[in-house]
Amino acid sequence: MNDGGYLVFDLETIPDEALYGAPEQTEGQNRPFAPLYAQQVIAIGALWLDQRHGFRKLWIVEGEDEPRQLEELSRFIDHNRPLLVTFNGRGFDLPVLMLRSLHHGVPMPWYFAEERYRDRRNETGHIDLHDALALHGAVRRSVSLDIAARLVGLPGKLSVDGSQVEALYRQGELETIRRYCLADVAQTALLLLRYLLLQGALDRPAHDHAADGLLQALQRDGRLPELLAAVERPRLLPP
Repeated sequence: MNDGGYLVFDLETIPDEALYGAPEQTEGQNRPFAPLYAQQVIAIGALWLDQRHGFRKLWIVEGEDEPRQLEELSRFIDHNRPLLVTFNGRGFDLPVLMLRSLHHGVPMPWYFAEERYRDRRNETGHIDLHDALALHGAVRRSVSLDIAARLVGLPGKLSVDGSQVEALYRQGELETIRRYCLADVAQTALLLLRYLLLQGALDRPAHDHAADGLLQALQRDGRLPELLAAVERPRLLPP
């Protein structure tokens, strides 16, 4: 049993213009995606489930700037040693954490202390749902979080998607970005429960109990009404 529970997390980033000068934009084209080392973290959303998949906490990692946010996330992981859960975390979130922590001089002792966090196929340390659903690289075009979420009765992307984050940040809409981040984290957590059912790690009653409990906790939290209103409960929790 996983005593540290499950930590589902997601990063929102913008280009660090001190490290990366983007090429000139051509009219009608999106701004080029900055390299991982230049992905400045502006928000970290996290959801903590206990070892029995019960809800513990949903939050935006505290910190007035990027180094403090990185420190707080690493401190939490180092203290609790949870099983990490992401969607494309091995391809984006973890390398960004490492490179930005390297940049700011923020320790990540937990990552180097336990091989389970570094072994791509060891799901006792990190379940990257994007990687898992792509059969660890065997599938060339895996599904996005938007598609994976909609496959199980969740709404996927709502009124905001990742391409809008930088513009929203420049407009001072940090709270909008944080809600978007939390919505992705919540859907990733519900997708995790369905993945554990797929694995046989949860049976149907245990899955339904955990998923319904998480939905109720999100309802009490009150920050994600748009998400909850769009959940297709008959598909998420079929009779």
